[in-house]
Parts: sequence; structure tokens; C-alpha cells
Amino acid sequence: MKKSALLLSLVFAAGVAAADQTPKTDAAKPEAKTTASEKAVKAPAKTHDVTAELVSVDTEKNTVTIKGENENHTAPVEGKAIATLKTAKAGQKYVFTCRDNEKGEHQAITAISEAKEAKPAAAQTPAKN
Repeated sequence: MKKSALLLSLVFAAGVAAADQTPKTDAAKPEAKTTASEKAVKAPAKTHDVTAELVSVDTEKNTVTIKGENENHTAPVEGKAIATLKTAKAGQKYVFTCRDNEKGEHQAITAISEAKEAKPAAAQTPAKN
């Protein structure tokens, strides 16, 4: 009799413990608001490469000025690209990786690498008949 009472109480306790572990509904959780900076971290940044001549470097402000078609453009530099500012030289061509916002506007330069020189096309010789 003692064994059955003990067994019955263990089954009862297990049933109470299992009932307590029911999943909570989302209504009980407060809504988390996502800030603009958190959205930027979650969404992968849009980038594109620009090959241009470097006009000047400002290592104090971490900016570069690059030569544009009509006018020069100054852009902030961030991330790994900051380390290349020390060795970048004005007058040389570089490939700048630009980070854009959702509208496609330039936000910052995230990478800088030396541009590879384009090789001139080999002179074509006419085919002999």
C-alpha cells in the first residue's frame, strides 16, 4: 500500500510539473522595437566598387577625396579601410568599396585596394589567305 501511494504521488507531481511547462504565448512578451541602427546591422549592407583616382587623404578625420567626372567627392572611411589610409598615395588609382543606404546613396568607404592597370589590347593582325 505504501508503494502504491508513493507511486501515485510521484505520478501526480510529474503531472503538475509537466502542466507548468506549457509554452507561453507571444502576447505575454512585450513588443521589442527595432531601432534604425539595429536594422542596419541585421540587413546586409549594399555595396558597390568604384575605381577612381585618389586626390587626398585626411587621417585625422578618416576621409578621402576621390576624383569624380565633374567634381571631387569626399567620403568617410570606416572599418578595415582605415588601415590603408596610411599607405594610400594621392594621384594613384584605387578600387573603393562603398557602402550604400536603402536609397542607394553613398554612406562610407569600407575597403580600399590598388586598381589593376588595364593592359592595352594586343594589335590584331589580319588573317592571311
